[in-house]
Amino acid sequence: MTGAIEAAVADVAAWLAGAAGAPVPVGPPRDDPDGGLTVWPLELRPARQTVPSGAAREPYRFVVRLLVAGTGPDALPALDRVLAAAAAAGEPEVVLAAGDPELWRAFGVPPRPALLLDVPAQLARPLPAAPPVLQPLRLRQLAMRTLDGQVVGPQRQPLAAMRVEVVGTPYATETDHAGRFRLVGLPHDPEAPDRPVRVRLVGRGRTLTADLDPADPDLVIVCAPD
Repeated sequence: MTGAIEAAVADVAAWLAGAAGAPVPVGPPRDDPDGGLTVWPLELRPARQTVPSGAAREPYRFVVRLLVAGTGPDALPALDRVLAAAAAAGEPEVVLAAGDPELWRAFGVPPRPALLLDVPAQLARPLPAAPPVLQPLRLRQLAMRTLDGQVVGPQRQPLAAMRVEVVGTPYATETDHAGRFRLVGLPHDPEAPDRPVRVRLVGRGRTLTADLDPADPDLVIVCAPD
């Protein structure tokens, strides 16, 4: 299986052969008595990623930078033909910045005329497969219930305007002048009827939590002093 980088290099090598009029092998710059061009991948560069517009996952995009170098008397005419072909077609993108002495020292050859080509590439990113369903789907209907209670202080005095929230849900209300509250439409799981309901009390500069027994017909929450 050919990868994205290998495919990009092979496509450029084939294009270079047509533009230069002679085969262009994939390999580092060399001192070849027969002369000619070579193409070699130098680095991978990031590219702007696109935002997916549908259910499909966008491929990962990047740029392969390749060095096209030549040696011998035929190198300059071949580079001229490659540059002219790229300029006429508008692609691949040519970068005239291959004169770094460190680059040639790394390859162990003298400096020479060369081109850098930036070629776009991409890597498919399929959506991960959904895990198999090992058990039949089971639907449960949850009943709704109402929770009535009262919030009082240490001397049983009613606490009005206290906010009562069911933790982890959007259900909330406030106590009236008698400290009473009513929460309507709370989901009730028949398989766990005794599961406590955790509420958060907010008011008078304090925040408290309490676990309430939903089966208790006379819920009273006492807010003790700190």
